[in-house]
Amino acid sequence: MPSADTIRENLLEERPGRGTPSGDGSEVRAYGATSASSGLVPLTLTRREPQADDVEIDIEFCGLCHSDVHATRGEWGERPWPLVPGHEIVGRVRRTGSAVRGFAVGDHVGVGCMVDSCRECARCRAGLEQYCERGMVATYGAPDPRHGGEVTQGGYSERIVVDAAYVLRIPAALDPAAAAPILCAGITTYSPLRRFGVGPGRRVGVVGLGGLGHMAVKLAAAMGAEVTVFTRTDAKVADAAQLGAHRVVVTTDTAQLEAAAGTLDVVLDTVAAPHDPNDYLSVLRFDGALVALSLPSGDMPPVRAGALIRRRLTYTGSLIGGIAETQEVLDFCAEHGVAPQIEVVTAESLNEAYDRMVASDVKYRFVLDAASLRGAGAPSRREQ
Repeated sequence: MPSADTIRENLLEERPGRGTPSGDGSEVRAYGATSASSGLVPLTLTRREPQADDVEIDIEFCGLCHSDVHATRGEWGERPWPLVPGHEIVGRVRRTGSAVRGFAVGDHVGVGCMVDSCRECARCRAGLEQYCERGMVATYGAPDPRHGGEVTQGGYSERIVVDAAYVLRIPAALDPAAAAPILCAGITTYSPLRRFGVGPGRRVGVVGLGGLGHMAVKLAAAMGAEVTVFTRTDAKVADAAQLGAHRVVVTTDTAQLEAAAGTLDVVLDTVAAPHDPNDYLSVLRFDGALVALSLPSGDMPPVRAGALIRRRLTYTGSLIGGIAETQEVLDFCAEHGVAPQIEVVTAESLNEAYDRMVASDVKYRFVLDAASLRGAGAPSRREQ
């Protein structure tokens, strides 16, 4: 497998300066929210004409992430309306700008959680664009300074135009629909596994068995680690084993949690509901790491400093991954036969899918079939 540095050099090779837009762009069907209480409704977007270093993509599939629910329902604060979510995008190249190399019409490609960054700061130059010192440009709901400050709109739409440096190649071995969640859930769990050197002989814990958790189990098992799943109910024991877990700890059983004390090297915490992180610090070995991957919806109990000090533990967080590392996880999944378990939904069932996500009624990720947008209801509002 090529190194992350090599992948990055191929993706971010120098190109001539940006061109100027030609024409007024094209109208595309989409689904999005017009307010925090509107739900998802049909919209029409105007996508810009591709510039010299852009790729225009006909979207085939877009994964549904729980962050889409938070954003469109105003749970993370006021948003620019209308808002078209979606940052797990897979499709085919429709057109390329004159300076683009490495992508051709018809190629299967993907777009993840960001579509730009400053490209100049130390973090960007190190392949950590998600931590850009000036702030990455998110795939939706973010001002895009290279394009007049227009607010980005995401993948619940027919097409999108993205700078080629932020477009990924989808390996032929991956099912396009199943590849979509790898661009968020996959990279979010893969990045810390790589950071902490997970492989044969390492013991990994995964807290929660939802969209993130099930990918963490699959990836860690594929890397050769011994995997333990922590869940509040024994109803998920069989599912965890089927996904590749070697052990399941039901956290409501104090005896099981105590028996796991001091057994693991790395624990990925994927739970967004408030919970006590000290429970999972207790299961770490000396020099172990607990990695937070979700944003809890309420206050969490304070971490006990003594637990960190006495065993030199690390309590840290991780945010998606850079462009090169995202390409790396796509290639890893193709090579090792790893794919998320998905349920494909249509545009007109998006609101129902959101409700089911909130109720944890999905195994384990929803994916929008973008072809269904062509049969959706008449647009309720035009976004210029």
